[in-house]
Amino acid sequence: MRNSFCRVPVPLSSSRADLRIAVLADSDTRWKWGALTARRLAPDAPAPTGFVLRGRATPTARQLGEAGVADGAGPAEVTCAEFLAELGRRRYDVVVLALVGGAVQAVLHGARALWPQPSARPLLVTGYVGVVYEKLADGLLLRHGADLVLANSRHDAARFRAVYTGAGADPDAVVETALPFLDGAPHESAGGRTHRVVFAVQPSVPEGRTDRAYLLERAARHARLHPDREVLVKLRSRPGEHTTHLEEHPYQRLAERLPGGLPPNCRLVYGNMGEVLDGTDLLVTVSSTAALESLHRGIPTAVLTDLGIREALGNHHFLGSGCLTSWDRLDGGLLPAGDPDWLAAQGVAPGAADPYAAARDRIARLLGPGPLAPVAPYYTLATAPGYLPGILARHHLAPDGTPLPGAAARAAGESGARRWLRSHLREAARGAYRHGVQRVAPVIRRLGEL
Repeated sequence: MRNSFCRVPVPLSSSRADLRIAVLADSDTRWKWGALTARRLAPDAPAPTGFVLRGRATPTARQLGEAGVADGAGPAEVTCAEFLAELGRRRYDVVVLALVGGAVQAVLHGARALWPQPSARPLLVTGYVGVVYEKLADGLLLRHGADLVLANSRHDAARFRAVYTGAGADPDAVVETALPFLDGAPHESAGGRTHRVVFAVQPSVPEGRTDRAYLLERAARHARLHPDREVLVKLRSRPGEHTTHLEEHPYQRLAERLPGGLPPNCRLVYGNMGEVLDGTDLLVTVSSTAALESLHRGIPTAVLTDLGIREALGNHHFLGSGCLTSWDRLDGGLLPAGDPDWLAAQGVAPGAADPYAAARDRIARLLGPGPLAPVAPYYTLATAPGYLPGILARHHLAPDGTPLPGAAARAAGESGARRWLRSHLREAARGAYRHGVQRVAPVIRRLGEL
């Protein structure tokens, strides 16, 4: 059957300074990763055109601003089908997919439906926003089919290729790079003294209220034991906002219930992580990617073992790093130092060569003369007939990757007032959902335990 969404091939730009790049993200952290990755891949190109995928984790304007990546107007909010329609209307040379695996898979199949034959389609790039400690095979195979699958380190590149090879999928798309936000001034010790301690919290690690309250109490205790230190609890979001993961027990509310409250030298802070790390003398976390940013700067970094070293916490990723320790040892004055070999394998060793050179070379080769082959995901109706259709349906795509009737044209012809109303209704619905997750669900859960 003839594909009505197929686009007429358009010659791509040969100069990287003329590259047209689009970034599609589905949360605040992935927007930061995607926008910064685009800059790393094409530093001389115009600012990328930004899009955020509509969903429960759609970031607010405040979250986008705090990500520290602002290029003119904010990213436009779209559905998957609307984004595919945008790709069919407008020429992009490179598209960075900063999405969860299922959404990446949907865009890949949508692109295959748009360009079923070799053509001058956009180059599709994807990867991970940080430490990959869970769903390795599932996430990677959902990303297979992109022209570049970026690995944040030598360690990750080897793991990614092993998964693809083991599944019988082509591993050639894997390219070793680094986290795009590894920058900032190197740490300078203030005469060996520790003035600022930052506890970088995570939305869902740990998940339970008791464990999260314990960690907050230990941060407050550390501040009381060291009145000469400033202890900052770095928050990811305000109550009611969502990030990549759900935060059922926000630290802001736990702090309100903390016996004795927070001491004067311990406070909750927001802001861009890079800016918070400026002047930090000790970074403490359970398993946040902030640990990698901190280690790259040479800041003493502690990955907590208080709740165990467990896959569910993600701190098992730091085995061999030299950073695993407890609040008791930090209270006693320990300043962990990262293991040089581990740092090098994880792509966070300071002073490393340009980690994006190989990716830029790959892009230049693929965007050279001649068409690109059709997108070829590992998952198809032949390899995963019981899995793939459900993934595509969640993004309003048919099993062949084409948008379901009306999916991409729902807002076409709407008046400005109707679009405004629809936008505000969506935001109200998100607010009700977030309220239910953070206020109603915990109450129901406690009642169920009576």
